[in-house]
Amino acid sequence: MSNGQPQFWGATPLSDTDWSFAVWSPDATVAHVILDGRQMPMDKAADGTFRLTLRAAAGMAYRFSIDGQTVPDPAARQQQETVHGPSLLTRMLASGDRWTGRDWRDSVIAEVHIGTFTTEGTFAAAAGRLANLVALGINTVEVMPIAQFAGAHGWGYDGVLHYAPHPSYGTPDDFVNFIKVAHDLGLSVILDVVYNHFGPEGAYLGEICPAFFDANRATPWGPAIDFTRAPVREFFIQNAIMWIRDYGVDGLRLDAVHQLQDPSTPEFLAELAKRLRALDLPRPLHLIAEDERNLSHHRDAGLTDAQWNDDYHHSLHCLLTGEAEGYYAPFSVDPIGDLAIALTDGHVAQGQSRQDDPHDGPPRGAPSAHLPPDAFVNANQTHDQIGNRALGERLIALAGPEAMRVAHALLLTAPFVPMLFQGEEVGARTPFPFFCDFQGDLADIVRKGRLAEFSSFTGFGGDLPDPLDPATFASARPYNTLPEDADDWRNLTARLLAWRCTQVLPLLHSGQTGASSHVIGSKALAVTWSFGAGKLHSVVQLGQAVPPDLWPIDGAGLQLGAPTNDFAFCTWVTQPKFH
Repeated sequence: MSNGQPQFWGATPLSDTDWSFAVWSPDATVAHVILDGRQMPMDKAADGTFRLTLRAAAGMAYRFSIDGQTVPDPAARQQQETVHGPSLLTRMLASGDRWTGRDWRDSVIAEVHIGTFTTEGTFAAAAGRLANLVALGINTVEVMPIAQFAGAHGWGYDGVLHYAPHPSYGTPDDFVNFIKVAHDLGLSVILDVVYNHFGPEGAYLGEICPAFFDANRATPWGPAIDFTRAPVREFFIQNAIMWIRDYGVDGLRLDAVHQLQDPSTPEFLAELAKRLRALDLPRPLHLIAEDERNLSHHRDAGLTDAQWNDDYHHSLHCLLTGEAEGYYAPFSVDPIGDLAIALTDGHVAQGQSRQDDPHDGPPRGAPSAHLPPDAFVNANQTHDQIGNRALGERLIALAGPEAMRVAHALLLTAPFVPMLFQGEEVGARTPFPFFCDFQGDLADIVRKGRLAEFSSFTGFGGDLPDPLDPATFASARPYNTLPEDADDWRNLTARLLAWRCTQVLPLLHSGQTGASSHVIGSKALAVTWSFGAGKLHSVVQLGQAVPPDLWPIDGAGLQLGAPTNDFAFCTWVTQPKFH
């Protein structure tokens, strides 16, 4: 195994003809490999791992039998069919990829869902659409989870076979080719991975290996994982190494790392990051976290490069919509003030007490103003913030295109790493509702759960897209029904990203030295970021005109609208004066 680690999981090719099989199940008595109609006993080691070496050929179907229970390989690289069926012995395609990557500070991200990014919903079809993103100045794609889940379609956060690409999207070789096409176009690829839980159907690890889970803790999505055990850590670390080394992805977005609770020293995330950064790669490695705790220590220590900054989204969302329920409550009190903090400090919640904060426990967060702008991934919309709404509406449907053009300009020209959700670059109005493909009782549980989740919200009339209806899945394809102003949005996106490339990136590479903001009113603000090579200024009007003297007198920079408009934006750069 990688880095001299023992093999705890999966089927690994040793030669053209020999394969090593392993599964960790310390509480089991006997285990077998079922291959080619034969059931062959495995040897149990002192560490609780069953192992066996056999002659076999790539493409052959196999299963494990643990104490008489027949299951797919929990670390299968590919399934013959569903999450319940046989696994397939799989060799990876050598891509010959010579991509050397890019500096993280230069990133402009598009979040994409393979199943809805195109009508076909495959890696091959998605690869064919990537050039459209590149033409606008987008240089990174963040792919929502592709680990195999139950059913034909879903968001991907219910994966149960973490090593196997979802078969509806294509084969492992198809994903290798997707990454190669992206790299040939100059696109980096970030893969979203879920290491905090397993989905509700097809997660056989809970049955064959109860020791994998922490019996004293649960996550909002299922049993908690016991990261104190070395074989458990290796399951996920080897998975991460596989995506980076074997497939060629440029980095990982780690879902809900606040649920990766581990009292060990080093903690799981620290070991994961250390092992990944020790890989001999020809390109930079990028690790991005989703962490609702708003802590900075992982970025301070260089374990992660950046964190999704939901505080930025929540501030902007409340400012544009007036919504004030659930996690929006604390950001609805002073949204323009919170947006000003987000634009200077990154996080808004930094350990201070905030009114109506729905999070349990003490105030969340830690000071973040010392972090560089590229430590934050900012977004006006994400799959979460759209899809976790009852109807899956995009922000443009709630706030209108005039406001969203200004928000778009602010996002793409501010010094933080910007991220767009698929279709946002062309002003898409299509929803992104929650969808899945479960059957029977589980399907009914999902339907009832979604209704219960939204029943307490003001204004919810009980209308909810059926997440199990294939039409709900089909409705989420943003490019099938483009808005009339799609070309205007394309031109705007390209214009903003060209400005970012020529004006903002040189500042970012000179190092930030400070930031300040000025709230002009309830819907407008001005902000200045200082760098070694100059200053970046922006004036943002999201429903309120500002005094004209706040704009540059000579009309320099990039402008949308005029200072007399309620919705307008201006950004410009000034060079330092040396005496």
